[in-house]
Amino acid sequence: MSWLWLALSILSEVSGTLCLRASAGLQHKIWFIPVAISYTAAFFFLGRTLAEGMPLGVAYGLWAACGVALVCLLSRVIWKDPLTRKALIGIGFITVGVILVEIG
Repeated sequence: MSWLWLALSILSEVSGTLCLRASAGLQHKIWFIPVAISYTAAFFFLGRTLAEGMPLGVAYGLWAACGVALVCLLSRVIWKDPLTRKALIGIGFITVGVILVEIG
């Protein structure tokens, strides 16, 4: 069950970050509501992940790494943000790092 909580936490954090981008740094005040809800949910679900027994280093490492990679990719799709070769290599390193954390 901890993996489900972690997945929900990652999706919530990514959603909050994308809403933050949509808000133009909270200049569009209406976006504050989904930002606040998403980040609150992300930390709630991360707390549930930890309560289920997943080690903090594993949970936080996966949460952060997956969040970075997903935000980078989705920002490209939604807002046409640049996605350079270096960024793709970085995402590859993140993927390898997540795999190593998981098997370690």
